[in-house]
Amino acid sequence: MNYLRLLSCCVFALSSAPSLASADEPSLGEWVQHRVEAGILQPLAAREVSRFSRARPPPHERRVRVTQATPSRDKQGREFVAFAVDVRFGGNWQENDIVGCAYRSNGALFVKRGDGYFPAAFLLGKSVDRAPGVCEPAPARS
Repeated sequence: MNYLRLLSCCVFALSSAPSLASADEPSLGEWVQHRVEAGILQPLAAREVSRFSRARPPPHERRVRVTQATPSRDKQGREFVAFAVDVRFGGNWQENDIVGCAYRSNGALFVKRGDGYFPAAFLLGKSVDRAPGVCEPAPARS
């Protein structure tokens, strides 16, 4: 009988203790920042053109800003978080050089060009089609 009482006390104590696994997970903002750095900024830096090219020179520095604290849901109910990439060519930062969103469920990154959103591979010169319905919040329910 004492064994069952001890076992039930241990089960109760373990179930009421906070989980330590969540302490290792990055916050939503940190996750988006790391995902954008790995999926967009590092490939762009590896692809930079030489200084003798007529293309736009690479920026001296890039930074990622997460532009919303909580995720939004698109029309299909998938959660995404908006971000912006700022660039610095000299002393001043130019905001919103790249604007897009990251989907938490699969890590997909999309960037805005014109009125639509495209997969981030677009920035690396890949031929991709516009992705309809992504990064657009679902209308609020009344």
